[in-house]
Parts: sequence; structure tokens; C-alpha cells
Amino acid sequence: MTSQHPTPDTQHPFDLIVIGSGPGGYIAAIRAAQLGMRVACVEKDKTLGGTCLNVGCIPSKALLDSSERYYAARAGLAAHGIKVGSVELDLAAMLARKDKVVKTLTQGVTGLFKKHKIERIVGTGRLTAADTVEVLNGSEVRPITARRILIATGSAPIELPGLPFDGTRIVSSTEALTFTAVPERLLVIGGGAIGLELGSVWNRLGSRVHIVEFMDRIVPGMDRKMGQQLQKVLEKQGVTFQLQTSAQGAVVENGGVRVTLESQGKASETQCDVVLVAVGRRPFADGLGAREIGVAFDDRGRITVDGQYATNVPGVYAIGDVIAGAMLAHKAEEEGVAAVELMAGQAGHVNYDAVPNIVYTWPEFASVGMSEEQAQSQEIQFRVGSFPFIANGRARCMNEIEGGVKILADAKSDRILGVHILGANASDLIAEAALAMEFGASAEDIARSVHAHPTLPEAMKEAALAVAQRTLNI
Repeated sequence: MTSQHPTPDTQHPFDLIVIGSGPGGYIAAIRAAQLGMRVACVEKDKTLGGTCLNVGCIPSKALLDSSERYYAARAGLAAHGIKVGSVELDLAAMLARKDKVVKTLTQGVTGLFKKHKIERIVGTGRLTAADTVEVLNGSEVRPITARRILIATGSAPIELPGLPFDGTRIVSSTEALTFTAVPERLLVIGGGAIGLELGSVWNRLGSRVHIVEFMDRIVPGMDRKMGQQLQKVLEKQGVTFQLQTSAQGAVVENGGVRVTLESQGKASETQCDVVLVAVGRRPFADGLGAREIGVAFDDRGRITVDGQYATNVPGVYAIGDVIAGAMLAHKAEEEGVAAVELMAGQAGHVNYDAVPNIVYTWPEFASVGMSEEQAQSQEIQFRVGSFPFIANGRARCMNEIEGGVKILADAKSDRILGVHILGANASDLIAEAALAMEFGASAEDIARSVHAHPTLPEAMKEAALAVAQRTLNI
């Protein structure tokens, strides 16, 4: 459904200017165009798609998939009765495939902009007023105006004091997608999703990967027990871990890096070929001009918005990584849609309790909703149902028996509070849980839904049955 075109405004050639063409920005631009708005999108990079499509989600998943196939060819096919000869890595071809995937998808966004008559403006956007953006492209400055401006500038990797990025030996996730040779020794600072995923890629391809994490567990914020189980699986794959440890500094020397670590007050040094700093990302509003026109920020550098994604400056809005909340592409997409629908007078909405979070290691780790620790901290009475993949027929057939499904349900209402999955294709399986939570389903609703046999989703059904202590297959 589309709305009527807004009343013509001779003062403003656009109804909406979107700054940034990442998942939040380009999706918002498309939805706004569908709603009849005249839309321009300002992007500083040559290609559309932002960090996600160019140097984030998409290229990392392309490498993850390729490295998983390489690893399976070397170590996993014999269990299926498949004998292979010498398996060799063609890293250049693998990187070229990754680049082709990225190019195809970014060109797809360009095509969508043309389809929806969105004007793409190349350059760095800077707010000079609530209705004006100056776009700098080389020496050319172009001022453009609109009724509303939507900031979707995303985030950037956090740089640690003492470990400044040099793009070669001390790198961010961006450079870790383009190594032209497999590092013999890779030190990863940060045991979150980015560190684990990229560490997994290079571990499979032959690196000795050591992951350092400041907290007492990897993937902080996700289910503790499943996180511990994931760590054990990754250790079996060859990754080593050092928890409750921080990186204090690094010296590049003799073709490698000497890194000073501190663990519970004790200092030590380690040598590696490359250091990947993956301790998180920060909101990116550098040079945006938002502060200068009075836009409010919080103490963590995030733009402050209300329930309609409006800033304190009338006509200026913000979504995605540059505002509070999880820094996830799909969260930014939903906020982009909701923001422009609200601008158009519709009922835009994002259910933040049903936003999935996924770590694309193998096995994958996915969750939505509350963890046990979060429910306990809120003094919510809940029941837990779990089911292991080792007892699932399809997982057995696939020889993918690590992990399982855990469901948390309210003790009184049986309404689902959270779902956590560690296992093959967890990133796909979590969609059923997100849908169930979006519609306020109970554990019994999932338990009584027919799940095809034999499939991995049957583990979801069995976990739901386990909430009422009536599993059928264990």
C-alpha cells in the first residue's frame, strides 16, 4: 500500500534526505519512496550498501561459507564415506568469490534506487540546518534541502589505546577480510561475534588463532552455558582462548607483532603475525554536523531519539547503529521502515524484544529474547525446556550433533521469553522463535505446531515440549 504523494513543496526539492546507504539507510529510502516521498540518499563511498554489504555482514559470511567448505573437504567428508585427494587452498579465488558476491549485491541496491526513483548523491553529507545537508565530493560542495533528514551513518570499529590500526599488522575487521596470505599466527582481541567469526575463518584456512577476551566468557550477553559449549567446540577446531585478559599495547617488529597482555593483574607478552582488534564498534557521526545544529547525543556518543526516531531538532531523525540498541543490520532495517512509516502517519513499530542475535561460527549460535541471567535479574519466574541436537534425527543424518535448543517461558502464562540455539543452521532456525515471540506465542503453541520430520526444527518443538516436561524423544 502506498500513500498519496505529499503536497508539493517548492522550497524543498526532497521530502526526505537519508544520510548513509547501509541496511538502515537504503531500506528506509526505498520504503519512503514506496510511500510517495521524493527521496535522496547521500553516501560517501562509491558503492551503496554501507559497512554491511561492503566490508561487514556479506563479505564475512561469504568467507565463512567458503572456509567451512574447505574445512569439510579436508576433515569432514570422510564420515560420509567420501574420500578426497589432496585439498589445496586457492585464497585468491576465495577472495575473488567474496568480492563478486559483494559486487552483485551492491549493484542490486543501485538497481533498487533506480527502480524507486531515489536520487543517489555521492559525497560526505554534513548537516548545516534542520532542513539542509551540504554534500562534499572532492572540491565540489552541493547544498540540498528536504522537509526531513534521516541520519543512518552507522558505526565504525573501536580502536584500542596502544594498538592503533595500521592496516597491515594491527587491523580491524575490514582488513581481516582481505588478507592476501593466511597469517601463521593470528591474535584476536575480542571474543564477541566479529572476533569469533573472523577467527573461525582464518583458523579453518590454517592460522593458529588465539582469542583474548576481557570478560570471563565469550559472547557476553548471550546464554552463558551455550557460550561455554561453543567455546569448547571451537577449541576442538583448534582455536585457543584467554579470558579475563586485556591487550595493553603492541609493538610491530621483525615482520610481526609483540603484544602486551594483562590477566588479573599479571602482565605477559605474546608474539603473532597479525592482531585483529574486534572489541566492538562505535556510533559513527564524525563530521556530520549534527552536534553543531543542536542534535543531542548521549554519553556514549549515540544520537538521542524518541519513540518515533526523532531527535530533539524538529525534522531530523536517526536510526541504526548511530542510536541506542544492538548494532545489527536487521535492527537498523526495521527502524528505517518504522521511522519513515511514522513520518507518513502510519503505525511504524519495532519489537525490540524479538530482534534475533546471531554468531555465524560453525556451529552457529543464535538467540532472541531474554537469557536466563536477564530473566533472573528482572525477578521473572520462568521455566526452561531444552533439547539436544544429538537426539534429533536430521542432525544425526547431517553429522551435526553439537548443541541444542533452549526455550525460556513465563512460569505462569507460558509465554515465550527467550530462545537460544547452538547448532547447524541456527541462524535459520531462530526465525521461528522470533515469529513466535512477535505474536506472543506460548511454549505450548510451538509444541502443538506440526513440524516436518525429519528436520532440525523438530528440536524447537521438543524444547517447547520440555518446558512442560513432556519431551517425546529423550
